[in-house]
Amino acid sequence: MEFNVADLFEAAVDKAPDREIIVCGDRRATFRELDERANQVAHYYLSLGLGKGDHIGIYAYNSIEWVEAMLGAYKIRAIPININYRYVEDELRYLFDNADIVTLVFESQFKDRVAAVKDDMPKLANLISFDGHCRDIGGVDFKEAIKSQSTERDYEPRSADDLYVIYTGGTTGMPKGVIWRQEDVIMALGGGIDSVSGIQYETPEAMTDRIGDFCLVQMPLAPLMHGAAQWALFNQMLRGFKIVMIPGRFDAHECWELAVREKVNTISITGDATGRPLVEALAEGDYDLSNLHILVSTAAIFSHSVKKQFFEHKPELAILDAVGASEQGTTGIKTFTKDNIDEAVAEQRDQENKGLRVDPGKDVTVLGDNLEPLEPGGGEIGRLARGGNIPLGYFKDEKKTRETFVTTSDGTRWSMAGDMARLEADGTITLLGRGSGCINSGGVKIFPEEVEDGLKAHPDIYDCLVVGVPDERWGRRVSAVVQLREGVTLDLDELQRHARTVVAGYKIPREMHLVGQIKRAPSGKPDYRWAKRLAEGGPPPASAN
Repeated sequence: MEFNVADLFEAAVDKAPDREIIVCGDRRATFRELDERANQVAHYYLSLGLGKGDHIGIYAYNSIEWVEAMLGAYKIRAIPININYRYVEDELRYLFDNADIVTLVFESQFKDRVAAVKDDMPKLANLISFDGHCRDIGGVDFKEAIKSQSTERDYEPRSADDLYVIYTGGTTGMPKGVIWRQEDVIMALGGGIDSVSGIQYETPEAMTDRIGDFCLVQMPLAPLMHGAAQWALFNQMLRGFKIVMIPGRFDAHECWELAVREKVNTISITGDATGRPLVEALAEGDYDLSNLHILVSTAAIFSHSVKKQFFEHKPELAILDAVGASEQGTTGIKTFTKDNIDEAVAEQRDQENKGLRVDPGKDVTVLGDNLEPLEPGGGEIGRLARGGNIPLGYFKDEKKTRETFVTTSDGTRWSMAGDMARLEADGTITLLGRGSGCINSGGVKIFPEEVEDGLKAHPDIYDCLVVGVPDERWGRRVSAVVQLREGVTLDLDELQRHARTVVAGYKIPREMHLVGQIKRAPSGKPDYRWAKRLAEGGPPPASAN
């Protein structure tokens, strides 16, 4: 057995074959049932001539079929490629071409978009629809295609060097394919480090041996086409646990109903984008939270004001802010309880450059401009860096690979995704936001996430993004794109009065754009490109001198 997703999954199946592993919509499956279906998918892929290194795109909402299509690919050493279901034709053309997709598995509701781009993709040889209705564009029915295939495991040996690729749009730029060795991504994101001792497993068997009678139930709210959901899934599968997924678009009340029915222990969210509607749904409904113990947030800002609302409903809840990136893996974590949240708020208020203060993960530090580790407590701002188990680079992008993955003079290879940070005297790290979004106003640096976190504490602001726009005097000025709660009004003067209570004067928004809804990716990540275009060329802003 290797540190390989398919190897470890099959070992978990053998340990707990009749345990329920997944619930999504009206479908449920045990470890054995999921394995048998994934084997049928794998053998169908083999009948198409697919194998090691071939890229298989998956273009759909969450479903058990999504998981079967992915596991089937890993079993034959092929590489599943995640596709954002919000992409329009031009974005799909770019992604299909950039990712070298040769087989596409998709939901028929996206058939028209697939039909519009398929003839422009000479490498795209196979179309497979989860729910049929694609024969008119040359596709086959997924269920029909696999039903006569073998359920046996009769594959060539796999390797820890087999690849995992995740396409990430991030908050800026076109989607990029991050390439990992499977062993590295398992160690960085997939449970390769024991959660209690913090020690990395030395052998795949050591990972498998931990599977016992205890079964944790987790519900990730991000879609499977996002890395956070994929690795929540694999963490559960490889530990013999159960995962509960929502099949379509996010609805807060439906999530709580599902969590109660399935006795969910842990919910994974993407910051305020899902956290705020969830906590407000708690105030509107009557939900039994007796089985819920942990709330984990990743990939987006989770403001302290929203955390405090969760504690009002479940005082004994543990809230984890887990920080990481597709290019790095987990870089830090902070655990909040009802007893320490006020202390964390006060600590943040006292900082000049406010941010989330976390305990760094394994092989994580902050590097200065000379690529040397910064001294703890020195006050300097540098770039967050992770060594050890990190990706190989970006798919078909040598320039971006050289910029992100650097080797220092001592021979250490680091991944630097662009996050700015400060190394504190006690060894913790304060995260300040992406350097690419930093606003340089009159020579001072302003991190949008810090301002956003402060603005969201205003009771009338439901969501917001902060960007820099051109300014004749200062070079750039702070602009806020704001989504208000229904039925309220807010002018720029009131916004600025509130901002003065949470950030320094030079960080206060000088203009405000009101919108019906903040645009975010399905994962909850902010769309800063959209916000910047709106702020720079949208309707006349409410300006202030």
